[in-house]
Amino acid sequence: MGNDEYQKLNTRILTPSFCVLLTLTLIGFALMAVRFIKGIGAVSNMSDGYPWGIWITYDVATGTAIACGGYAMAILVYIRNRMHYHPMIRSAILTSMFGYGLAGFSVMVDVGRPWNAYNFFIPSHWQANSAMFEVALCVMAYTTVLIIEFMPAILTWIERTEWRTLQHLLNKLYGRLGKPAPEHLADRLEGVKEIAAWLKPRLDKALIFIIVLGITLPTMHQSSLGSLLLIASTKLHPLWYTGFLPLLFLINCVYIGYSIAILESVISCYAFKRPFETAELAGLARIIPWLTVIWLSVVVGDLAWRGQLAAAVSLDFYSRFFLLEFCLIGGGSLLLFSGRKRASVRWLFVSAVLIVLGGALYRFNVYLIGFNPGKGWHYFPALAELLITVGIVAFEILGYQVLVKILPVLPRLHTREQHEAAGHGAAEKA
Repeated sequence: MGNDEYQKLNTRILTPSFCVLLTLTLIGFALMAVRFIKGIGAVSNMSDGYPWGIWITYDVATGTAIACGGYAMAILVYIRNRMHYHPMIRSAILTSMFGYGLAGFSVMVDVGRPWNAYNFFIPSHWQANSAMFEVALCVMAYTTVLIIEFMPAILTWIERTEWRTLQHLLNKLYGRLGKPAPEHLADRLEGVKEIAAWLKPRLDKALIFIIVLGITLPTMHQSSLGSLLLIASTKLHPLWYTGFLPLLFLINCVYIGYSIAILESVISCYAFKRPFETAELAGLARIIPWLTVIWLSVVVGDLAWRGQLAAAVSLDFYSRFFLLEFCLIGGGSLLLFSGRKRASVRWLFVSAVLIVLGGALYRFNVYLIGFNPGKGWHYFPALAELLITVGIVAFEILGYQVLVKILPVLPRLHTREQHEAAGHGAAEKA
């Protein structure tokens, strides 16, 4: 499989959606600055009882699951050898790269004192028995792996670009500064292209080892995200506290990953006026319900074993959230058991939305809604907390939108009619 599988989207970057996303991003980053200048109390409602709020609950516990599209697709392509899904993997990796990178960034916003971050790289300061340490180590390593996995797209862009715009901008910049442009500027830029051309085949040979790491690391830290709550036996509601938390979190991230791959494909094809990848999405959709059946069976079996089935249907505050989570996942899965609905882009989108919402709600239930530190403690995110989270999500979408227009990320359209239709539709959308 080569780089000819992919192409960039030939349309302008500055669009109305770009401006909206940039505005939300700037608001979020401005509030982050307030957090570091005035302290976390200026923007957050967190407390000693609720030491983590929506930042950790969404950006880390839930956001990394939503960012598992690359992990799930890698299992399908490289473990199950379904290479006809290979053209979809680069966009999934890009989504995962932003999701994991921003999850790590949000931890820095939450914890603060970024000048002490270097301690994490000093082995004498490590606590190897800590599940939180394992999560942090794996998230950092996996983010690095995702960047390396995405490097072929960057190297291909460097190799194919003509540098005319960059040369013009540099000449103009030096002219305004009253300085002559560097000699042999074009030759130097050509040297960069030669380096990219030299590096790309060597990276391709080593990529299989990177992919193995890319499959191993999420398997470790996604289960550890469940292990973190095993120490909260007196604080987490019995509907969610179970020794199966590591297994449930691992399966949960896989079916969310496939559902996100479907959503990303449908939304990007609709937004950029590209033909829908219906056959590939139907294949992904065939896998999801079996994963959710396993997950739901473990949940129900565990509740029955622990005598909590009555609590699950008691319709109190916690039961309602549990049933909502259960119905969203179960309802979305039932739709995907129908071959006719799997062949419909609309039903694929609806079912994927239901499963992602249900899977995300499960993680919210475990990390926030079902977590009760005791009497006298209450938490609801402040407006600034919500806006910072919105800013992080907006930055992720903005980055994806920009990079697919610069780098060869999207699956290549193979016919002239598809190229012309996509190019005309994208220009109209822009």
